[in-house]
Amino acid sequence: MTPIGRDEARREADDELLSPEYADESLLDWIYRIFQQFLGDLFDFETSGDGSVGGILAAILIVLLLAGLVLVVVWQLRRTSRSAAQARGALFGDRAMSAAEHREEARRAAGEGRWSEAIRERLRAIARDLEERALVDALPGRTADELAAEAGVAMPAFAGELAHAARVFDDVTYGDVPGTPEAYETLSELDERVRVARPVLLRGGRA
Repeated sequence: MTPIGRDEARREADDELLSPEYADESLLDWIYRIFQQFLGDLFDFETSGDGSVGGILAAILIVLLLAGLVLVVVWQLRRTSRSAAQARGALFGDRAMSAAEHREEARRAAGEGRWSEAIRERLRAIARDLEERALVDALPGRTADELAAEAGVAMPAFAGELAHAARVFDDVTYGDVPGTPEAYETLSELDERVRVARPVLLRGGRA
């Protein structure tokens, strides 16, 4: 059997990479495949007759490649974990809605007896109203507790009620606690009072 040269082997490998089976591979699968291919090239280089210098160079390149691979994997895992944590505790969903739209959704859910959803939409209405009035910053991924803490600074008279509303939101959203008409009425009444209340003037001139 005639041995395959390096150039021919590389051409065959490039043709194989064009195969449809690689179109949907994951990031980790792609990294592993590239890693294997690069290792093969390094060992070919080491055994090609260049002596100890080639072996040392190959060893250095392997160490650098392994270090880079570990960094990429750790970065990807941390980003995935952080995104999942933010998504789980986030106050708002993917769809951007105004305070009025959240209130309408809350009333519709309450009218159908979906109290947990009604409670969530009422707190979202409070949060969006505060953002629209520039009393809190519009931050993606904000949690209900973070909203209550920031809003309590601008409106200290409501700090305790906002903190309680955040706990109710978390209970019905993540704690499997069923919403009730009484809890919804409490948040609705808080929403109406917060909407017409005037904030305190903070240092630096921000209301």
